[in-house]
Amino acid sequence: MFRKQECVAMLLAGGQGSRLYALTRQIAKPAVPYGGKYRIIDFPLSNCINSGIETVGVLTQYRPLVLNEYIGSGEPWDLDRMDAGVHVLPPYQAIAGAGWYKGTANAIYQNIEFIERYDPEYVLVLSGDHIYKMDYSKMIAQHKEKNADCTIAVLEVEMEEAKRFGIMNANEDGSIYEFEEKPANPKSNLASMGIYVFSWQKLRKYLIEDEANPDSSNDFGKNIIPNMLNNGEKLYTYRFDGYWKDVGTIDSLWEANMDLLDPNVPLNMRDTKWRIYSRTAGLPPHYIGKNAKVQNSMISEGSEIEGNMEFSIAFPGVVVEEGAEIVDAILMPGAHVGKNAKVQYAILAEDVVVEEGAVVGEKPEEMENLDEWGVAVVASGIRIGAGVKVPAKAMIEEDQKGGEQA
Repeated sequence: MFRKQECVAMLLAGGQGSRLYALTRQIAKPAVPYGGKYRIIDFPLSNCINSGIETVGVLTQYRPLVLNEYIGSGEPWDLDRMDAGVHVLPPYQAIAGAGWYKGTANAIYQNIEFIERYDPEYVLVLSGDHIYKMDYSKMIAQHKEKNADCTIAVLEVEMEEAKRFGIMNANEDGSIYEFEEKPANPKSNLASMGIYVFSWQKLRKYLIEDEANPDSSNDFGKNIIPNMLNNGEKLYTYRFDGYWKDVGTIDSLWEANMDLLDPNVPLNMRDTKWRIYSRTAGLPPHYIGKNAKVQNSMISEGSEIEGNMEFSIAFPGVVVEEGAEIVDAILMPGAHVGKNAKVQYAILAEDVVVEEGAVVGEKPEEMENLDEWGVAVVASGIRIGAGVKVPAKAMIEEDQKGGEQA
């Protein structure tokens, strides 16, 4: 029933995404909307099918309902296959115990049986919270060429930024001799992207040993990778030089959306040779009113724009009423902005309502103290009452009645 696969992908999508605060209070981080019509998980799923990888296990845990519904049968990514395809893999209670995934390595360990159905030579481990286009087949080809036990995708970063990442110190041939997690004095600028190719039998051995160690954190970066290095296994870097963004914070998510409006950023979403697929509802075309003004913005299907938009992104079903001003903002599906309201340097989550005359967010140039500036966020389903002012950097998770200050 299960067709042998050269490579099985395991996509870690169970993280809470706590640094996205209000945006992930009801959904898992990989299900957060991005770029007008996508969700974050569309990127690794699309990369898999574009790279010729037909079997993907999606490991869910935190708030999985929306993510599970979104993935469905996998049809939008051509992963709805009887003998392969996409499989949602939540944690489960086994006879011997276990339960919640304790760490990234434990999540894969708990699904050894799933992987072995396909008898793969290689396992590709991915994160579900990055925006990028990548041909995994090239990384797998290098892994085979080097006869590696593990290959780790790396991105060159500025040396002053290297202390924020897991850093791979490597020889000229790409062989890794040391891994440092957020080093105070980094020796190189090769930052791990959290993308790994393992030779399956080797990884299986280390997963079993790691699980048997009661002192382990059951984590790839803290345990599996260091253990393999200490035992003299062959680990190599794979250098990636395209666009890559970790969207684990409010600022980085906002920046990644704004990047789509910058023609100088090398993330071409119109590239038909490497499409990013998504599950979008069949909505009517967007409508822009005769008095509306739209500048350098993305307007998705089903949206109705009667006001003004600058450098902003409107997802499907967004409504912007007459006189409203949207500047440097992200309006997620179903958001509704009333007459003469302002939304600036802000993110409105799904189905937010901003009533007439309300103001969400502030322009940095209009603030006396720039240290107090930041992107304002309104959680899904929240109503901002008429005339309410939501300050910069606010995180709104409760309705705000008209006449009150957020």
